[in-house]
Amino acid sequence: MKRLSILLLILFLAFGLAGCGLTTPPEQSNGLSEREVSPGALRVHFLDVGQGDCILVQFPDGRNMLVDAGKNDSAVAIIDYLEARGIARLDYLVGTHPHEDHIGSLDTVIQEFPVGEILLPKVTANTRTFRELLEAIAGKGLQVTTAKAGVNILEEEGLSVKVLAPIGSSYNDLNNYSAVIKITYREVSFLLEGDAESESEKEMLNSGADVRADVLKVGHHGSNSSTSPAFLSIVKPEYAVISLGADNDYHHPHPTTLAKLKKAGVDILRTDERGTIVFTTDGKNINVETVK
Repeated sequence: MKRLSILLLILFLAFGLAGCGLTTPPEQSNGLSEREVSPGALRVHFLDVGQGDCILVQFPDGRNMLVDAGKNDSAVAIIDYLEARGIARLDYLVGTHPHEDHIGSLDTVIQEFPVGEILLPKVTANTRTFRELLEAIAGKGLQVTTAKAGVNILEEEGLSVKVLAPIGSSYNDLNNYSAVIKITYREVSFLLEGDAESESEKEMLNSGADVRADVLKVGHHGSNSSTSPAFLSIVKPEYAVISLGADNDYHHPHPTTLAKLKKAGVDILRTDERGTIVFTTDGKNINVETVK
């Protein structure tokens, strides 16, 4: 087993150099639809996976992207959610960083669905969860693209998906290796922060990256380590989504984070209060559906 782990680690690093619990299945009350994305519309689903992240993006042309996959016990509910929406293939799969509450069920997702491209930041973790992810990647013969600033996942007329961070190559905290993804569809943008903290936010601002967004997936579950005032003042979101579990041990979201968002006049949507949250946009107008 030790030899296998070492081989998988070498495999992961080689790929990196080559590449530039849903606690219960979501209810469908309150208008949360199982229909496939309407032609000409983009849908972004923030799944209620408790204290973790899982985001499904359905592009207008039928392609799909999954960003993170909750904890180790989230797999069944995530797969059920995807299948209920007719998802048969994941064209893009992103693990923002190697913490269990973000990559916990990625291995099972890889085993269950055909995957086009997988992106991970160039950092490893000495955990069983991370080893199982590498085993799943190797088992499918997938090549990993390094998720780092400057990588364009999609670049088409009216639609772009870009990686804005990580910018640096060495951080003391794994959270700052988080792949920060910006999705822009015509006039509407989503900024997905993973667990990026103020250090990464400052680097993005200093780099001149366009972080402005209509919808911000708040970094690190609403911890006070993220969503710095300077960053928030530039992003200027209309909506802020906080993905977290009710009564979690980390006391997320932090009162100071909520206060900053409220002061900025941002509409706060929390998965612990609203369940799964789905945004649908035609590139100009934004519609929001929630389970609760």
